[in-house]
Amino acid sequence: MTERIAHWIGGKPHDGTPERTGEVYDPATGAVSGLVDFADTAIVDEAVRVASDAAREWRRTSLAKRTSVLFRFRELLAAHTEELAAIITAEHGKVLSDAAGEIARGLEAVEFACGIPHLLKGGNTQNASTGVDVSSTLAPLGVVGIISPFNFPAMVPLWFAPNAIACGNAVVLKPSEKDPSAALFLAKLWQRAGLPDGVFNVVHGDKVAVDALLEHERIKAISFVGSTPIARYVYENASRNGKRVQALGGAKNHMVVLPDADLDATADAAVSAGFGSAGERCMAVSVLVAVDSIADELVAKITERMGVLRVGDGRKDSSEMGPLVTAAHRDKVRSYVDGGEKEGATLAFDGRTHEIDGDQTGFWLGPTLFDNVTTDMRLYRDEIFGPVLSVVRVPDFTSAVDLVNAGAYGNGTAIFTADGAAAREFSAEIEVGMVGVNVPIPVPVAYYSFGGWKDSLFGDSHAYGQEGVHFYTRTKVVTSRWPTAQTHSGVNLAFPSN
Repeated sequence: MTERIAHWIGGKPHDGTPERTGEVYDPATGAVSGLVDFADTAIVDEAVRVASDAAREWRRTSLAKRTSVLFRFRELLAAHTEELAAIITAEHGKVLSDAAGEIARGLEAVEFACGIPHLLKGGNTQNASTGVDVSSTLAPLGVVGIISPFNFPAMVPLWFAPNAIACGNAVVLKPSEKDPSAALFLAKLWQRAGLPDGVFNVVHGDKVAVDALLEHERIKAISFVGSTPIARYVYENASRNGKRVQALGGAKNHMVVLPDADLDATADAAVSAGFGSAGERCMAVSVLVAVDSIADELVAKITERMGVLRVGDGRKDSSEMGPLVTAAHRDKVRSYVDGGEKEGATLAFDGRTHEIDGDQTGFWLGPTLFDNVTTDMRLYRDEIFGPVLSVVRVPDFTSAVDLVNAGAYGNGTAIFTADGAAAREFSAEIEVGMVGVNVPIPVPVAYYSFGGWKDSLFGDSHAYGQEGVHFYTRTKVVTSRWPTAQTHSGVNLAFPSN
């Protein structure tokens, strides 16, 4: 029997009968494991109305109480990591250790939000003008919408929701319909932590639910992570409806390797960053830029490591890489492998024939490596979002920098080198939001912020950190004077002066 996965509104599962549902799969077996309710406009409106009512009370809740809820949520999340990781693996397919790592990074964002009293401190100036005091406060927005992707069903909601809630807002989360159960598990943890019902809500669905959030007059801000075309759509439509938007889009992350790099460490990093979570990460390395003099040796070392990579059911301790999330996505990624040689690239390692330790009806595709890829190929231009790594050969450092900067995306990049001067120049000149030096996946710690440049971000604010607090609040400035008989000066139509 398949499980019904319902919306979570006002602190409980929604009991209405949906007009539409979607199938949720176990990617390791290909079997349908659940049916998720799809929200229509009325369901989204109900969730927003419930959140709006809850927000009015939550914003008045003391910072001390809000903080206690955040700390309790953090403890519950840490205590239930294994249970949540199993839910993620069952619907996404990533290996359990990777799912646990996703939760650990989400915990960092929760811990940052636990410091909200310090982060919401305003300013105060006494006697700014004669007898006049000025103060500023950070006020919550009200109800905010979060639209999160399938590849990080726990971490991405944890990037946004803790900051939003700590700042005094209520949340309506629309998780991916491909792996929705992690969002419901988080909702139950929030409730157990003491968060009032209605402050955190979950609605499932597709474009209908997304559009309803983008258009709803009571939604004041939208946080989104997904592909660039959808990020642009979310940004344009939410902005048109008067909302703040942070829409994080796609990526084509380059890893530049200079001749002085430790090639064994570099090969380890390339395989780890290219094929972890089956390449379904917006920060995955998908292009390796090798200076030509070391390209042959580096490709040989990478293929050697790929040959022993264990691909199988993410619930098995032996598995290092799991399946892709759906059959449709697997087939799309495979089409790039099928077409790569026709484009003129050299197939250095074919993931289509890789040994699989799992049910053959799962959504499998092994790690694949293409060499001699050029910038006019679809392999290079498109965000494949799967276990396909492309090697582009360049003659020198300047060519590598120019190549990265010419790309449409600017999410993450890395350089592997022993030359401090080259690393410093690369960090300064590269037009990318997150840069790693001998770090292949440079995701910032939670007290910094996550976000790219160019077509990888639409909006002004990056995710989590201090920018997240800024995004979920608005400044109110109060100018006050308490007149006395001595300061009363009668009617004066002149512009106030000091």
